[in-house]
Amino acid sequence: MARILLVPGFWLGAWAWDEVADELRRRGEDVLALTLPGLDPRDDDRLEATLERQAQAIVDAVAPDEPAVLVAHSGGGASAYLATDLAPGRFARVIYVDSAPLPNGFVLNSALDLAAREYPLPEWRDLEAEGSSLAGLDDAALAEFRARAVSEPTAVAGAPLQLSADTARLQIPTTVICNTFTAEVVGKLRDEGQMPMFAELSRIDAEYVDLPTGHWPMWSKPRELAELIHTITKG
Repeated sequence: MARILLVPGFWLGAWAWDEVADELRRRGEDVLALTLPGLDPRDDDRLEATLERQAQAIVDAVAPDEPAVLVAHSGGGASAYLATDLAPGRFARVIYVDSAPLPNGFVLNSALDLAAREYPLPEWRDLEAEGSSLAGLDDAALAEFRARAVSEPTAVAGAPLQLSADTARLQIPTTVICNTFTAEVVGKLRDEGQMPMFAELSRIDAEYVDLPTGHWPMWSKPRELAELIHTITKG
């Protein structure tokens, strides 16, 4: 049984996956949720974190002889994809949750001022204006998100993703769970080149699965998301 490694997106620690992790364990899965470098508020040097350090932390969480299923949400997809580039043999499958493998040179937020060093959680209206739907999140969920959020290091959010020329990562079985956009729309954006963040998918024989909800399905539909991850893992 492959371990399932859960990687959260921006501003989040391992806690963001609590409900999904519990649901997966009820289904008999071996689960580990990660807090990536830069997102632990107890770490005085956390703003020194980089995409490379985050990717290495993901690789280090996987035993060399026991390939894991890597599940990455949102901005965590950049570090996850880089991890598959660093050590493709350590991953049996990758599942992107409202995320995607990103092309070489892609910057998650090119508008950031790197001199600022950190990128705090924006106001809700600004998140939604940028395309991160809050659908399915009640006031309690939003309050917990706001209270526990940790500012993202700009060395992660504003730096270009640097991938190697090795294409082994492209052969890892890949699934995209589509929340904000439907699988049909993601496929269209991939094929028409309308959004650079989906360009890398044209190089990967990925499968696409719909789970209609907002950008944070681990809170809006944790049971359904866990069931999808479980089914994909067993498939």
